[in-house]
Amino acid sequence: MLTPNQIAAPSCPPEAGLATASHVLPLRTIRLRVNGIEQQLAVEPWVTLLDLLRERLDLTGTKKGCDHGQCGACTVLVDGKRINACLTFAVMRDGADVTTVEGLPALAGRLDEAALHPLQEAFMAHDAFQCGYCTPGQLCSAVGLLNEGRASGPNVIRELMSGNICRCGAYPQILRAVAEVALAPPAATVTAPTPKAGP
Repeated sequence: MLTPNQIAAPSCPPEAGLATASHVLPLRTIRLRVNGIEQQLAVEPWVTLLDLLRERLDLTGTKKGCDHGQCGACTVLVDGKRINACLTFAVMRDGADVTTVEGLPALAGRLDEAALHPLQEAFMAHDAFQCGYCTPGQLCSAVGLLNEGRASGPNVIRELMSGNICRCGAYPQILRAVAEVALAPPAATVTAPTPKAGP
């Protein structure tokens, strides 16, 4: 019967020289909360968060673009902050709360299966995509931008979203969609009328 370490050996990149007959790196057990669901996973130390999400958890909305942290297609939220999932090892995020594009509606409190996050609705309304490959990363980056609270105007949004590349050139529509949500006035608070004092 194979041990977990022996099972891990074939997936080790041969050029790394990490798996030999005498030495195999052990699997690491990590815990993540992914889109609100607790996950406990045994992973090799070299597995990126991107590959874990796509290959182990089947969350393929997060895209592998350049795999070098230069395009933003793999952007996800970790503890509410936007990161490039291709640049972090999964073991480095043990205990973290991870949100992918699939989890954005629930993040906005929309639990219906067909519901969308307000930014997803704005992207559709402004036709802020063409091929759609960069869209999940653009959306997660925009949610992270909202969390940062620094979106004070279109030029600031453009600068803070500059790490996400759209090869189709839908930048004007993306900017309009993000600005619509980020710069919208806060929802009016409805207060109950004060009851009148009796006679």
